[in-house]
Amino acid sequence: MTVRPIRLFGDPVLRTRAGEIVDFDRELRTLVRDLWDTMEKRGGAGLAAPQLGVGARVFTYHCDGHAGHLINPSLWLADEQTQDGMEGCLSIPELGWKCRRYRNVVARGWNMHGEPVEVSGSDLLARCLQHETDHLNGVLFLDRLDERTRETALREIRAASWFDGTEPVIKQDPHSLFQ
Repeated sequence: MTVRPIRLFGDPVLRTRAGEIVDFDRELRTLVRDLWDTMEKRGGAGLAAPQLGVGARVFTYHCDGHAGHLINPSLWLADEQTQDGMEGCLSIPELGWKCRRYRNVVARGWNMHGEPVEVSGSDLLARCLQHETDHLNGVLFLDRLDERTRETALREIRAASWFDGTEPVIKQDPHSLFQ
């Protein structure tokens, strides 16, 4: 079991678009195992490579009875329905706020062996797939909060014991996840 340190809000790697994976090799399989071990140990529903300081387009997930990993994922809307729900992040520990997400999505990508994978998610799984794909694009769920909630979130982050004083960067209009 390899549990790695998680990068916290304020680390520039969390705001950088991760690079496409082209080599489905031993190094990638090790990264997927490290992501899994760290996510499970920290009690997360998902964990993206940038949260470990690695600029690669891969994440693991384990929520709502579903578990796996996706490499170079793309998200597709299953319909226009949305959901409001509590959301947190291992890179913003011990805090969470209501965030609007799409209720039903389809994620397509590859597994660590280069085989195609498709995951259809609703509710919590859909939220998780969107959240982790956002990480790969340098977007945090804070960017998707309504203005009032975001102001509250930033106050609570600044007061958190883990916050290092780096002025938070918020993307006021995050790009769409969907192609």
